[in-house]
Amino acid sequence: MPFTPFHMGPGLALKAVAGRHVSLMLFGFSQVMIDLEPAIRILRNDPFLHGFTHTYLGATLVALVSVALGRPICQRLLDHWKPDSDSRFLSWLRGSGRISWTAALWGAFLGTFTHVSLDSIMHFDMEPLAPISSANPLLRVVSIGWLHVFCVASGLVGAVVLVSLFWLRGKSSGPAESPWHQN
Repeated sequence: MPFTPFHMGPGLALKAVAGRHVSLMLFGFSQVMIDLEPAIRILRNDPFLHGFTHTYLGATLVALVSVALGRPICQRLLDHWKPDSDSRFLSWLRGSGRISWTAALWGAFLGTFTHVSLDSIMHFDMEPLAPISSANPLLRVVSIGWLHVFCVASGLVGAVVLVSLFWLRGKSSGPAESPWHQN
């Protein structure tokens, strides 16, 4: 999958379902972190792009590093993002502006584990179960086209659900009712 954007579709859907319990910012941060390895390998012209970070063991370590590094970075970004007071929707999206440890952990782990799962479907060089097995049981379980449709559709569904929640609950009640309460 091209770096990260397609992966954010399922992240948006997960955020719509789990609300404040998942940080979408940490989900995205972990997507970037896990794809640093293939980016470096592309720059080096390596024929094998998906190594340790694209295993479930590697994804676990990337998630932990993402929480340790990403939570303070994302929190700082949120601290500086103050939507215009006239923009109820942006204020609602920002929520309280605090990223809990729970939301950070869920965001990072869901980010890395979904990343490995989705890439396992698409990339022949994946060994997601290493070092236990070199098998990739998800390879081509669906076509690449349907995988992309799934990622885009899940993002659209997540966005529709979130906008609907704003209109149904958040429009008049403010950030405390926002599923984005923990970013």
